[in-house]
Amino acid sequence: MSNIFREYLKKIGSGVHTGKDLTRAEAADAMKMMLLAEATPAQIGAFLIVHRIKRPIPQELAGMLDTYDELGPKLNIDNLTFDYPVTVLGTPYDGRSRTAPVTTITALILATAGVPVILHGGDRMPTKYGLPLITIWQGLGVDFSQLSLTDSQQLLEKTGLTFIYLPRHFPLANQLVAYREQIGKRPPLATLELMWAPCSSNQVHIVSGFVHPPTETFFRETFQLRDFANFTTVKGLEGSCDLPQSRTAIIGINQPDREPQWERLHLHPQDYHLGGKDIPLISAAQLIDQMQQILQGTPNDMMNLAIYNGGFYLWRCGVCQDLSTALTQAKTLLTEGQVAQKLQEISASVTLHRS
Repeated sequence: MSNIFREYLKKIGSGVHTGKDLTRAEAADAMKMMLLAEATPAQIGAFLIVHRIKRPIPQELAGMLDTYDELGPKLNIDNLTFDYPVTVLGTPYDGRSRTAPVTTITALILATAGVPVILHGGDRMPTKYGLPLITIWQGLGVDFSQLSLTDSQQLLEKTGLTFIYLPRHFPLANQLVAYREQIGKRPPLATLELMWAPCSSNQVHIVSGFVHPPTETFFRETFQLRDFANFTTVKGLEGSCDLPQSRTAIIGINQPDREPQWERLHLHPQDYHLGGKDIPLISAAQLIDQMQQILQGTPNDMMNLAIYNGGFYLWRCGVCQDLSTALTQAKTLLTEGQVAQKLQEISASVTLHRS
């Protein structure tokens, strides 16, 4: 049993009046002990539930992410030749259960337009056990789960899109997934995954979805501590990056070299004739069928959702100067088959690496 880890537990678990927060260095050390199994299962479970109750503060989140950087996989983005910064889409690992996800289509639209995209996640996991991104990609004919990290790097360089698959590329973090079920609540790890950029530098654009407003403040302060200046926060569908059609989208934009650096955006989908009810998630099979129709340019209930999200991110990533133009471009890329062609390119590249 780690006596040092026990001291960390005592520090954060002493109650409202006497408990204290960890320093950034202590949080990094605690995360390292959990990932390397130097803390016991009892200690790890206690740490995660205590942090769930007290809520981790930005300096603790920053420290934990420091350890992710130290021990986790890193894609080399320093020598990429794309015209736009890499965009990392931070989506809850426990997936979607109520609303149809469109993150995969958004990523394909961005890659088609020349914006490199990194996604990350694992298999179905607690506490929601919703539909994960890896399963959606497999349904579209792309199985990232068998690629080595080198393969994933080459895929990014060649196609502008790749996926970090937790069980294969970051097994140290994947072994902590079981604790989510055992403690019955989403631990602070579920917040880390929304801010993590598995990259060689902080010169990326991170998109972080959230549900509860205080989480956005944690995002902003944590990114500031870690010197990430280019990020977007989205009060999205089920905490994802997907903008809702049924309500005003609440978006935070932080960009370097502009005044004000932080901007609050309230986006009304009805202003662009793209409002409506959020598309329900009935089954994985139906979702894949809806996506295939969109990629073939066939209108369906999900088409406007895909255009709305794709257009917003084309504008946010700097491909288009205004949102109206970006929405038009997203529709054109879909209906003229260019996004479908990008999917075929990625599928062929993944198959080649696996053979």
